[in-house]
Amino acid sequence: MDWADLFAALALYLVIEGLLPFISPAGWRRSLAMLARLSDAQLRVFGLGVVASGLVLLVLVRGMA
Repeated sequence: MDWADLFAALALYLVIEGLLPFISPAGWRRSLAMLARLSDAQLRVFGLGVVASGLVLLVLVRGMA
């Protein structure tokens, strides 16, 4: 992996993150309000699930090599 891959991944992340508020600002705002009402433990479990999903997807796409 080189720096170009890292910056490409960051650019793709920014594009995906920007799509939701662009397409549905009200829905995005509601989602953030729902997340704000979660307890710390619930947020940690949610975060762990997102990290685990991302790692699994990365291994599937890039392989273990």
